[in-house]
Amino acid sequence: MNKKIRWITETAIMLALLVTLQALTKGFGQFVTGSCVNAVLAVSVLVGGLWSGVTVALISPVLAFLLGIAPQILTVPAIMVGNALFVVLLHVIAGKDASVAKRVTAWLVAAVVKFAALYAIVVLLICGVLSEGLLASGVMKAPMLTALPATFSWPQLVTALIGGGIAMVIVPVIRKALHR
Repeated sequence: MNKKIRWITETAIMLALLVTLQALTKGFGQFVTGSCVNAVLAVSVLVGGLWSGVTVALISPVLAFLLGIAPQILTVPAIMVGNALFVVLLHVIAGKDASVAKRVTAWLVAAVVKFAALYAIVVLLICGVLSEGLLASGVMKAPMLTALPATFSWPQLVTALIGGGIAMVIVPVIRKALHR
């Protein structure tokens, strides 16, 4: 099969799986939905490659916002950054043929960096430094500014660890099935 066609197909499948999981798990809360999303992000990059992972990482928050999962439009770019860092670090550290130790290191580093980026952008910048201006301009309401830190703090680390852990288990099986 042509590499470009394979890339498009695999990326489209990952996006379809992502949308399906977001829609099906929306009512189960952040821990279930976020873990599913992170698992799909990790599988996308570790099976489909860097650009498949980056594509899914950047489209995912837009789809989450359209499905009513992302709490505020201002968080979409922050989630894009966190997701992109997650998949890029998985790719750079683990690659396609990495040892178990490298894959585990990639998973842990990627989860911590994603959490740190989201915390810095949403909690410290949006809800901290920019909060007065956002309130004054009416872009955000006070209840949202007080709710966002709970969503974009430690739960992001937990969901990245769970999703990445799921991917660490299933990626070798998928690769074997695909003869990679």
